Amino acid sequence: MPTTPTRVRHERHHQALDAQALWQKDRDHFIHPFTDYSLFHEKGCDLITDSDGIYVEDVHGNRFIDGIAGLWCVNVGHGRAEIGQAMADQATRMAYFSTFNNLSNAPAAELAAKLAELAPAHLNHVFYSCGGSAANDATVRLVHYYFNRLGKPNKKRILSRNNAYHGTTYLAASLTGIESNNWDFDTLDHLVTHLSEANLYRRPAGMSEAQYCDHLVKELEETIDEIGADNIAAFIAEPIMGAGGVLMAPQGYHARIQAVCRANDILYIADEVVTGFGRLGHFFASEAVFDTQPDIINCAKGLSSGYAPLGATLISDALFEVLSKPQGKGGVLSTGFTYSGHPVSCAAALKNIEIIEREGICDNVRKVGPYLEQQLKTLSGHATVGDVRGSHFMLAIENVADKATKALLPVEARVGDRVAAEAQKRGLIIRPVGHLNIISPPLIWDRATVDRVVAILDEAFTAVTASLKADGYL
Repeated sequence: MPTTPTRVRHERHHQALDAQALWQKDRDHFIHPFTDYSLFHEKGCDLITDSDGIYVEDVHGNRFIDGIAGLWCVNVGHGRAEIGQAMADQATRMAYFSTFNNLSNAPAAELAAKLAELAPAHLNHVFYSCGGSAANDATVRLVHYYFNRLGKPNKKRILSRNNAYHGTTYLAASLTGIESNNWDFDTLDHLVTHLSEANLYRRPAGMSEAQYCDHLVKELEETIDEIGADNIAAFIAEPIMGAGGVLMAPQGYHARIQAVCRANDILYIADEVVTGFGRLGHFFASEAVFDTQPDIINCAKGLSSGYAPLGATLISDALFEVLSKPQGKGGVLSTGFTYSGHPVSCAAALKNIEIIEREGICDNVRKVGPYLEQQLKTLSGHATVGDVRGSHFMLAIENVADKATKALLPVEARVGDRVAAEAQKRGLIIRPVGHLNIISPPLIWDRATVDRVVAILDEAFTAVTASLKADGYL
């Protein structure tokens, strides 16, 4: 069982902060990502100022259970003094130096070796970035370079999926298949083709899980025939789709998809930005849970538990053999970032991984995760709860107007926001995504915490049902 994290104590009190002044500065100057500006201009944001273990506190001193691990990422919990100290030690010794032109640093080298040890056996090479979006972006550039070096310059198309989330840099946003994410934004449609998402809850009526898997695999095969395998570079997929709704694929889906890709010389990229580093009970889920051996795994978030920005692309030996050959005399692999292999971020990741291993946090997820799934399903008796799905510490509740037809409530009902607001009133932060509510907590929750969370959610859904009825939506 993981120990309770040691909190980094701050020598100040909430009353020392000018809450109103901070709120005003934030509203007037900070462009927040994924924010509804029809509400923001009036309401602004809740300011989170402190954290400790599974809790966060706002500027007014209100304490909340963190039900989203910051944003899928604070896997070892908040306020880990060990990680802060590792970062401070590295920053005072050497905060930064370039990793370009045959230069490196100790934490980047140690972390690369550790990631190769933890990953499937054929993934022994690491390309560093600053987060998940950049990792996915860099991956596509490397994949295109790989096929160019093999004399296959037409292999450019990337296959992704509807409702996939791979980031918001220009290219990563094009990989992302959540329609609303790209409203009025441009995307690189000539490079990306989206297939159907794997969504067991909303699969075609009358299809068994096995038939649904056959249906999705056939769609991939037909798409390859239509585009031509010689024009397709890679297929990218999250093992469980995250921001798109914690969508679960049918049994055997990923292994069968990879087999089709291999038969057509198409690389298989696993986006483990969310699922990596324990969220499903393993450091990497691709092989351990889904029986796949990706050519590339991308990771971020739990890699450093959010203590410092860091992303990593894990590349197979076969790909590296091609990528590492110079184009000609004096040629270099001319891609990378100023902060690739940043020593402070890598030091944070090394300490984070040490904590996960030492405290058996993956074991905790494998023990407590099924209980969390089981207890959340007890909420299915509420009028709007159509589906409770996911795995271990990666779960979602889908709200509906009618359970039989699975029809959704109108957007203006803001059902996900209502549930999140009622939960927050009672001391729990969960994430609203349209008609969904996502629970992705720190990986140190125990059964007692699960019981508290489910009790809060039970009250929240009761209140939301009443408010929806009062407003004429039910």
